[in-house]
Amino acid sequence: MTESVAVLIPVKGFGSAKERLVGTLDDEARADLARRMAEVVIDAAAPLPVTVTCDDNEVETWARSRGVNVVRPDRPGLNHAVEFGVAVLAERGVDTVVVAHADLPRATRLDHCAAFDGITLVPDRHHDGTPVAVVPTRAGFRFAYGPGSFAAHVAEAERLGLPWRSLLDPDLAWDVDGPEDLVVLED
Repeated sequence: MTESVAVLIPVKGFGSAKERLVGTLDDEARADLARRMAEVVIDAAAPLPVTVTCDDNEVETWARSRGVNVVRPDRPGLNHAVEFGVAVLAERGVDTVVVAHADLPRATRLDHCAAFDGITLVPDRHHDGTPVAVVPTRAGFRFAYGPGSFAAHVAEAERLGLPWRSLLDPDLAWDVDGPEDLVVLED
């Protein structure tokens, strides 16, 4: 790859992360799980440079202690945080961004996701969400995270008229949203 590629990881405040696990894990265990999974994703990004987008002071301090760049969006919301981060990276000369969510405990590598000239979408194991998306920074891609995000992201790639591919990766497809997803941590 001759173009500039970077990884962008949106990270929610550890204290408020994984709220769907309330009742399964206490606050401290949820915060610890969120931090550990984010560390796995940062490690999987090597050798690509990493930027975390967050609006939380603790997360910013943690990310900087791991040698990661940080951008702070100007308003809340996951879609805005990602679009803001992509725009900042574009200003810094990055051509392609690998957006990887911080709840991928089986992630081992991300660089292979960027080996395509266009948009790469990695569906979750239910083919509903998009735990990893690779986009050209100047494409004007509008992110639509939430239920049905994979279909929404496919529609966005088609709206833009850019080539796209679905990359099936069982490790990146396993995100942790609810209690049933914790089985991956038992392996």
